[in-house]
Amino acid sequence: MEFSQSDKLAGVCYDVRGPILDAATAMEAAGERILKLNIGNPAPFGFSAPPEILAAVAEQLASAQGYSDSRGLPAARAAVVEYHRGRGVTGIGPDDVYLGNGVSELIMMALQALLNDGDEVLLPAPDYPLWTAVVSLCGGRPVHYLCDESAGWLPDPEHVAARITPRTRALVLINPNNPTGAVYDRATVEALVELARQHNLMIFSDEIYDRILFDDAEHVPTAAIAPDLVCVTFNGLSKAYRLAGFRAGWMVVSGPRGHATSYIEGLGVLANMRLCANVPGQYAVVAALAHNGGAGDLVLPGGRLREQRDIVVKLLNDIPGVSVVPPRGALYAFPRIDPQVYSIHDDERLVLDLLSAEKILLVQGSGFNWPKPDHVRIVTLPSVDELSDAIGRIERFLASYSQR
Repeated sequence: MEFSQSDKLAGVCYDVRGPILDAATAMEAAGERILKLNIGNPAPFGFSAPPEILAAVAEQLASAQGYSDSRGLPAARAAVVEYHRGRGVTGIGPDDVYLGNGVSELIMMALQALLNDGDEVLLPAPDYPLWTAVVSLCGGRPVHYLCDESAGWLPDPEHVAARITPRTRALVLINPNNPTGAVYDRATVEALVELARQHNLMIFSDEIYDRILFDDAEHVPTAAIAPDLVCVTFNGLSKAYRLAGFRAGWMVVSGPRGHATSYIEGLGVLANMRLCANVPGQYAVVAALAHNGGAGDLVLPGGRLREQRDIVVKLLNDIPGVSVVPPRGALYAFPRIDPQVYSIHDDERLVLDLLSAEKILLVQGSGFNWPKPDHVRIVTLPSVDELSDAIGRIERFLASYSQR
């Protein structure tokens, strides 16, 4: 008897870690050195967590041997509440907070608790592909609304409105955005919230990069301007606090919980089924949120993240036929490769050919549900020297590349 994968996986993909990474892994096994610009993992590029957070977790290890409450340690949930209250979110308490093994687990829980087969969820294009994959895996239908590159990758509320149907249950915001680095201004967030208000939609707001902001960018928490709507906000320690391996994330349910009693009961069932999030990571939440720095000086002029963002933008825009909107947040650039200059009709093949020729691993734009084969995503975590060398090699590769 042949065992085949579940039909539920049909159409589910996560190309940040997918077949192209498998090819890169095989090349590494054969002795090649691959520069991996495919995933926002700070540690391999020399970014360390604040030492006081690591010390605080080490002190608590003896207390972290048993299960916690399924929603998380009371102290960690209280710290999350204070963090979000400080950012203008009202009417929340520790019982509204769920700690998870990273935001990824919590996205799965949040959508499993809501979706019936055929329910629709509005997602940005481009998006972080886990959102699209999980909607599909939960039996829902992902419906993408286009973000406008010419407007700094902001969503177009009119296009969002045109995608709403009687089956639409929820609206997803990814702000700051992965992969584009867009940071939504207040007017954009307010317009999206108003659409959710008019159509009685739940809001899911992915804010994992809210502490990684450049220039004059200001992050507007969705829940702070939607106190009358059920809003689930996601955040964690992987990026701003450089603790990706601790898998320490949280979600906060805000708004009129009386409208979502059954949904919240479902979250409780799912939280209980997985017993709890890893407890040492929960102690890291307590320590990190007491440490107000986040990304701190790294994003300021002269800071490493800022300098790396700047060099990526400059060098990409210097390549004929390549352009990139300067990211205002997060850890990525999403350059456009002009199809009038380069003959490219398959962006996955482009990324594979670049990997083979130059030993550089990117992710194709279609992996983020962008509908055209004219973008790639580049992680901006390597040093300025590494990035300069990598983009020089990309320029050399493109100069003679064609898919005719």
